[in-house]
Amino acid sequence: MQTLKLVSRLFPELKSGDKTCTIRWRETRIEPGYLRYECQDSQNSSLVVWVWRCTDIPLSEAATFLGKQEEWPPAVMLQGMREHYPEIQLSDVVQIVEHESPEQTKLRAESDR
Repeated sequence: MQTLKLVSRLFPELKSGDKTCTIRWRETRIEPGYLRYECQDSQNSSLVVWVWRCTDIPLSEAATFLGKQEEWPPAVMLQGMREHYPEIQLSDVVQIVEHESPEQTKLRAESDR
């Protein structure tokens, strides 16, 4: 199964279903299907989600693509991404990974049985 590390401060949002996407730069390519998020600061915390779309796009267009342009104006987006990727620029192409919540994914897995 595909896996991605996630910082611990974002794990509660993922668990609640409020976080349904991630933006990655120069990391392992993700494809649609099951994905396990592993909490970066805890060996025992992980959640599985169903990835339904992956899109490559310049970072400068990511907020608009996700409908979050008011929350994430360019300076805010760049500052947030530089916490994880200090060298990233707005012109760099990122991968946006969109997925269901863990609860939706659990229901999907149960219906697939």
